[in-house]
Amino acid sequence: MADRVRKVSYFKLAVPARAGQAARVLAPLREAGVDLLAFSGFPRRGKAQIDLVTDQGAALRRVARREGWRLAGPKRGLLVQGDDRVGAVHRHVQRLADARINVTAADAVAAGGGRFGLILWVKPGDFARAARALHAR
Repeated sequence: MADRVRKVSYFKLAVPARAGQAARVLAPLREAGVDLLAFSGFPRRGKAQIDLVTDQGAALRRVARREGWRLAGPKRGLLVQGDDRVGAVHRHVQRLADARINVTAADAVAAGGGRFGLILWVKPGDFARAARALHAR
């Protein structure tokens, strides 16, 4: 089966770089039934940044408002899903390299059941070209 590449929206949230912050963010999202396509967290400038990728932006914003979170976004990324195989990620990053598009960040995972997922971030000015290079929908 061919890989599926799609344009996605994500929101970023700065939280203290302390134990339990991801759980504090994820719990109200779970309770509100907000389905995440991807979740990423990493240190950034003395804090932690959490990226929340979802098709349910309005629901995410409602939770954020209720919880007092300061979300940034929506921003754009590219989500690749497909059958796991050797070189699955390489194919996509090579297409971007061939188009001379720098990848700002990427997270990939073998999802089990013979599947993989990859989330890619590129500069906003490169997004349309990256989407074309990857044949994103």
